Amino acid sequence: MDLYGWLIGSWEMDTVCHLDDGTIQKWTGECHFGWVLEGRAIQDIWIRPRRPARPTMYGTTLRIFDPGIGGWHIIWNDPLNQDYSRQIGRAEGKDIVQIGDDSRGLQTRWRFTGITANSFHWIGEERPSESDPWQITYEHLAHRAKRVA
Repeated sequence: MDLYGWLIGSWEMDTVCHLDDGTIQKWTGECHFGWVLEGRAIQDIWIRPRRPARPTMYGTTLRIFDPGIGGWHIIWNDPLNQDYSRQIGRAEGKDIVQIGDDSRGLQTRWRFTGITANSFHWIGEERPSESDPWQITYEHLAHRAKRVA
């Protein structure tokens, strides 16, 4: 259960979107992680751009550990953009790697890298088929949000 437990809390992030034409877009954002279902799962909320601006991405992930496969079932849902993904998440060395498919039929790979207690680098990649190379689509550089007293 510790694979994702370190994420519990609130995070601020800088987001980079890599477009097909080679240009990039940048935003700020926020994400919030917590235990749900009596500690059997972790749910998060991802918001871009950071509030109070009107969000262009507003989604949630549910992560549920499955001892039968030794991994986590990942279910992503962004109803604002009608974007959905199902993945399996596991540790790979010091990183966390999630692999699956999205609502467009593309293969997806989402990686948490550079993990510390107070920061991480999230990299989102996709490809049409196994024979195609992974293409980076999004990156989130996150740091733990400062608590307000």
